[in-house]
Amino acid sequence: MIRYKCIISYDGSGFSGYQVQPKKRTVQSVIEAVLTKMHKGSPVKISASGRTDAGVHAKGQVIHFDSHLPLPEEKWELALNSMLPEDISVLSVERADPAFHARFDAKGKEYRYYLDLSPKRDPFQRHYAYHHPYPLNIEAMREATVYLLGTHDFSSFCSARTEVEDKVRTIETIEILQDEYRISFTFIGNGFLYNMVRILVGTLLEVGTGNRQPEEMVEILGKKDRRFAGKTAPGQGLYLWQVFY
Repeated sequence: MIRYKCIISYDGSGFSGYQVQPKKRTVQSVIEAVLTKMHKGSPVKISASGRTDAGVHAKGQVIHFDSHLPLPEEKWELALNSMLPEDISVLSVERADPAFHARFDAKGKEYRYYLDLSPKRDPFQRHYAYHHPYPLNIEAMREATVYLLGTHDFSSFCSARTEVEDKVRTIETIEILQDEYRISFTFIGNGFLYNMVRILVGTLLEVGTGNRQPEEMVEILGKKDRRFAGKTAPGQGLYLWQVFY
């Protein structure tokens, strides 16, 4: 058996998230169905660097799988893309060490979140950015990010359904850029908890609208309680941009 590492991109609009769910279309189930077909009905399981929720996109998700098929790496890419639907694309396939694991070997991730600030809702952006047609104080939001950088217990910034016990993570970079009616948030860190990026964005938006002060981030972190942070921003604005190994 040979272990393969793949970088994939997908439009999350038509999926109920990454992970297999009964009677629902998910990224994992679609890819595994294609691999199983290539292996003449023998089930093939894939593992990813992490899950994405319904509507969330990926530019550089990483998966791995094992196969005995003697295909060159470039033929794997061609074969998979010829059988996968148009909302999933395999960007690269390479042989990996037999011990490589897409999730457990990851050293960090980059997520991006997009806001559409247009006064009128753009139907062509509805699946790819969160429409937020309200004035924002970008400088206040940037000031708030300073308090979030570094190593902290991010219990306040993750879903109550988070299963992991250790909620300490390190955020190395938070960048907020504005281009006319579009704002992008970039988050780079060693790991992110369930809904963490979306809750961070939702809280920063409350700073931007003046409902919170930037320095409140310190108090929210200290509470270690989800109830003290802001709302969870919608999934369609979120992209898993790349995974670091």
